Amino acid sequence: MRRGVGASSRPGRRWLARAALVVALIPLASGCSVLGGLSQQGLQAPRVMTVTSPAFGPDVSLPRQYTCHGAGLSPPLQWSGAPAQRARSFAIVVDDSATPIEPYVYWIVFDISGSTIAIPQNGLPPGARQARNSRGQIGYDPPCPVGGPHRYRFTVYALNVARLAGPHGVLGPGASLTAAWQAIAPHVIAVGRLTASANP
Repeated sequence: MRRGVGASSRPGRRWLARAALVVALIPLASGCSVLGGLSQQGLQAPRVMTVTSPAFGPDVSLPRQYTCHGAGLSPPLQWSGAPAQRARSFAIVVDDSATPIEPYVYWIVFDISGSTIAIPQNGLPPGARQARNSRGQIGYDPPCPVGGPHRYRFTVYALNVARLAGPHGVLGPGASLTAAWQAIAPHVIAVGRLTASANP
């Protein structure tokens, strides 16, 4: 059974440790580059966005239907505050906030249109693509909290490119977790996060 905290055998641990540090610093940054690649593009620290959900929030637990204890649906999310003229696409990363050094990634969605401000329950906007999660599967891996309440992070990144690409070209559906993150990181211009708890 999947646990709320990732085991050391799960893939991508080394780069995830670095990614976790980046994610932790973004909301706290002010006036300086914090992501590899941003300084080379002459960008400032990412702007802070607001991320919410009609189904849960900081004071409302993640419903069971979005965890492994329920239907395992991906939750609805909405966001605001992205630079209107510069945000050409969005990416979403869902991970485990109880393991900030070696996070377990449940979901990566990218190539979400820059005109999009929300995603529906168990659905994606046209054109959006999903990378592989820490289980090595494409799509949403529903969190599976055990042993008491557990907290999860839903982070939305505004990017200055419409399509993500790696060293070998445009990323397609099923891109590896590592490739997706490495493609996202240099293009972040705004970021927002919603953290919520879930019960076993």
